[in-house]
Amino acid sequence: MPKLAVFPKAFMQALCKDGTMQVEEWIELAVKLDVDGLEWYAGFLQMADQKNWSRFRSMVEDHGKTIPMMCCSPDFTHPEKSFRENEIAKEKNWIDMTYALGGSYCRVLSGQRRPELSMEEGVKLAADCIYACLPYAQERNITLILENHYKDDFWEYPEFAQKADVFCKLVEAVQHPNFGVNYDPSNTYLAGEDPLELLSRVANRVVTMHASDRYLKEGTIEDLRREEGGAAGYAKRLSHGEIGKGLNDYDAIFTILKKVGFDSWISIEDGVDGMEQLERSVAFLRKKIPVYWP
Repeated sequence: MPKLAVFPKAFMQALCKDGTMQVEEWIELAVKLDVDGLEWYAGFLQMADQKNWSRFRSMVEDHGKTIPMMCCSPDFTHPEKSFRENEIAKEKNWIDMTYALGGSYCRVLSGQRRPELSMEEGVKLAADCIYACLPYAQERNITLILENHYKDDFWEYPEFAQKADVFCKLVEAVQHPNFGVNYDPSNTYLAGEDPLELLSRVANRVVTMHASDRYLKEGTIEDLRREEGGAAGYAKRLSHGEIGKGLNDYDAIFTILKKVGFDSWISIEDGVDGMEQLERSVAFLRKKIPVYWP
């Protein structure tokens, strides 16, 4: 049966920018939830001090939880080689961080969709950088997970591989036992595309999943595709919502994942409207998962 983790989506600014929340506070909130683990973020301010890595791991494990996944955002599509080499070094540091926390999965991304970048060039740059990190990850038994992403909270441009065709080309370009897909159905809507269609194309490569939900504040999906698909900046028509009450069809998603033998981590990116919302999303998935993984 898949295992559940949670991610502090509501507290990113507080944990990563202004320091108004300590990681210890997030741990104390998260361990009270009916989950198995906490997905980490490399950009937590306190993670700059390596002494905290083992301390936070112990704090989480003392509550019977683990830290299975690392969320980080390498930018591999920059035109300058020295910039990309620095991003590779950063990714290796995040792999070390994942290893020290006891995790098994560390995210990679393609990079930013810079206006001057062609699809062929971007795929090659990203694939080459991922391959440069894979031996390092393999030595530490870490799997690099490529997410169909929208935009890192702190990036100027959206994800280069935001669109399904580009994402699938990049996935196909990287063939390695320590590489797979972190599937996020909600991000597909932000590309103006169908999450089930994307999942059907990459299901055999999915090793982890982000669970969230989106709802339309106004208009229709057709409006979203026409006006927001791939636009810089966050899609105005979509908002985060409680899992099970938005656009995502979790019955269809879990049917596909079960069929291909998925049995790994599902991390919840939710709770932007408070911990009570996050609790309800956890409860929804706890009830839904056994239906497909009895």
